[in-house]
Amino acid sequence: MRESGDDRRRRILAVVEARGEARVTELAAELAVSVITVRRDVEELARAGRLRRGHGVVRSLVPRRPEPVAAAADGGPVVLVVPERHAYLTEVLHGARAALEAADVRVVLHPAPQVAGAERTIVERLLADDARGVLIAPRWRTVGTEDADDGWLAAADVPVVLMERRPRPGSALHARDSVCTDHWYGVHLAVTHLLALGHRRIVLAARDDSPTARALRAAFGDICAGRPEIEDWTVVLSAPGAGQEPVAHLEPLAGVLREHAATGVVMHGDVDALMLVQQLADAGITVPGDCSVVAYDDVVAALGSTPLTAIAPPKAEVGRLAAELLLERLRGPAVRPPRRIAVLPELKVRGSTRPLID
Repeated sequence: MRESGDDRRRRILAVVEARGEARVTELAAELAVSVITVRRDVEELARAGRLRRGHGVVRSLVPRRPEPVAAAADGGPVVLVVPERHAYLTEVLHGARAALEAADVRVVLHPAPQVAGAERTIVERLLADDARGVLIAPRWRTVGTEDADDGWLAAADVPVVLMERRPRPGSALHARDSVCTDHWYGVHLAVTHLLALGHRRIVLAARDDSPTARALRAAFGDICAGRPEIEDWTVVLSAPGAGQEPVAHLEPLAGVLREHAATGVVMHGDVDALMLVQQLADAGITVPGDCSVVAYDDVVAALGSTPLTAIAPPKAEVGRLAAELLLERLRGPAVRPPRRIAVLPELKVRGSTRPLID
């Protein structure tokens, strides 16, 4: 029985969606019809919004599903290791897990407790149980803990991809794959936004007990030193215990703002930012009336009584890209050089920033 046009077009669509794209001449040969017939079918499918035409090529509008990684014969699951009770990295984790599950890869999640060396114990135990890859965001509360992880993690004999962590230049982990938000750019967005609103005296209230916090503090100093329109700037800890060492006395942010006559603040992270905004209100400093605030992380910044303008790292995208790097390593020989991917954050303007009124 001769194949109907509807059946033929269904076959064309199935082939194109399975491959991502196909040449018109190849489709004609496989369907045993003329090139003209295929072109007519393709035109009709394109008009119906089912696929996209190119010059002699037909492309699918449906994202192609990654090819599954071979299972049992190639080893066990992929291990995801992130610090326990860490909302920011939980979003990264979800992005990674979705990409791995879409590729039919079994995932084992292990939250790492706040104990020195916890990540090493977890990873080494799972590698002994035939885990075939590791996606990890070490806590790295201090530079010393980063140094302690450098050797053993870099020496792992399975693919390892760091998520939202940028190894120090020259370290052993420098030669491993990593995906991280470009935090310098995030600070640049925050400072540029405040400057555009007329704020010339700016404070960074940030933690100092994570790789992100240290990157933000370094970027803020670098950026402010290079912007002559900034009249004054300073950096303070965002909260007691937010540093690498205990702080006996932490000067209230309201006092710092008054001392420096600052009208703009960048705050890391979101929870600290919400608490600091309340502290400012208790001290008679309103947001954004007296001071404009930009939060950094955008996990809960929008939930404040005054929704906070925030820098939003692409958390789920970081996880997804990290998982895709790992899948590439698992699918074939590791012949390509390691990659260090930086993903740009974005500014989300809400109610906590406004133009400076003289």
